[in-house]
Amino acid sequence: MRIVNVKIPTLSQQLYYDVTIEHGKITEMHSYEKKKVGDRSFSFLLSDHEQDDLVTWDADGRILLPGMVDAHMHLDKSHSLVVAKNQSGTLLEAIQSYTKASETFTDENVLDRMRKTALAALAHGTTTIRTHIDFNTRVNEETTFRGVRMALQLKKELAPIMEIQVFPMLPYYPYDDCDRKKIEEMLTFGVDGVGGAPHLSELPIECIDEIFSYAKKYNLPIDLHTDESDDPTVDTVLYIAEKTIEASYQGKVVVDHLCSLAAMDEEKVNTVIAIMKEAELGAITLPAANLYLQGREDRGVVRRGITRVKELLEANVPIAIASDNVCDPFHPFGRGDLLQIAQLTGYTAHMGGKADLYSLLKMITEVPAQLVGKEPKAFVVGAEVEFVLFDAKTIESLLAELTQTRAVYRRGRWVAMTKKTSEVSLHPTIIM
Repeated sequence: MRIVNVKIPTLSQQLYYDVTIEHGKITEMHSYEKKKVGDRSFSFLLSDHEQDDLVTWDADGRILLPGMVDAHMHLDKSHSLVVAKNQSGTLLEAIQSYTKASETFTDENVLDRMRKTALAALAHGTTTIRTHIDFNTRVNEETTFRGVRMALQLKKELAPIMEIQVFPMLPYYPYDDCDRKKIEEMLTFGVDGVGGAPHLSELPIECIDEIFSYAKKYNLPIDLHTDESDDPTVDTVLYIAEKTIEASYQGKVVVDHLCSLAAMDEEKVNTVIAIMKEAELGAITLPAANLYLQGREDRGVVRRGITRVKELLEANVPIAIASDNVCDPFHPFGRGDLLQIAQLTGYTAHMGGKADLYSLLKMITEVPAQLVGKEPKAFVVGAEVEFVLFDAKTIESLLAELTQTRAVYRRGRWVAMTKKTSEVSLHPTIIM
């Protein structure tokens, strides 16, 4: 397959590219400043791609990005809002409501909801998901293990079309012997890493220590919900960074949310960011859920809980954008579209300039790929590629209009196509 006149903004802001792909790898690639005379206009209908090997498609300046990476989702919780309500809209009620509802779920229910969200994300251009999965040892044992079992089953089922990483969230500390036995058993299932939310534990420091001990024992990376609070004194990120250095785990730890960082004074912010950089922590901002959950107790000027995105970028701390929750008690909205979340980040972090827009695109592609340890799918000759082609010709229109017409390519074939005509949206075609 050959595609000409395509724009790849993560490579260049001005150039067009001519890309030839055989068996999922780039065999030829050329850049140029002015569009060539094209051949056949690119089609977003799968039925037109049966003879791709014989066709040169003209992208006519449309934008191509690496497959997007959603580095923080909760597939097990997604689309559970029907049975797990949240009248107050607070994080505490969301946790309590979901925990109660989880004991009524079946394997089929959990798997179906996870699959629905993962395939929606794929149709929007996400080819890799890191999902945090509840591992609550204080509910019945079947419920404790169900989420991880179903996530690993989905990972295997969807492996031909997308990558899913499973990160169980260890329970709140303290643990007893029964908790530890269940954790040890679960960590033999073949999960991809260890997660948790130590700032919500009675003993957060001890919780962090224990999470690190499990990670080191099983040689797993760590990805933690961190300081999801409006309180500037909630600063477990400082100890996480210290522990990362002590354990020689630099580059293997990601901290998510960091809401309290927004409430800290500038001196403390500078201290936190400096030690994050020293510890080589990755960071993830989750604007959708945090805009919804944070600041619930404020009156007058309401804090919105979005972390210090620009300051982290300026300090060269790798920071990605992710979806977090989709249609559940933690966040009742969403559709698994990272481009939509990037747009929301532009609003909340005041990132609307030309350079900002390029940063937003990298925060849903290259940066999260780095944070989840994914092999880079570079656009160079000889490289295997996965990408999403959008029906948009400028990054401004891409982020403003959030075009739903998209084509997703992975492992040598088109795995999803969605075409929107006028006001009628067609269902996406997913290739299993």
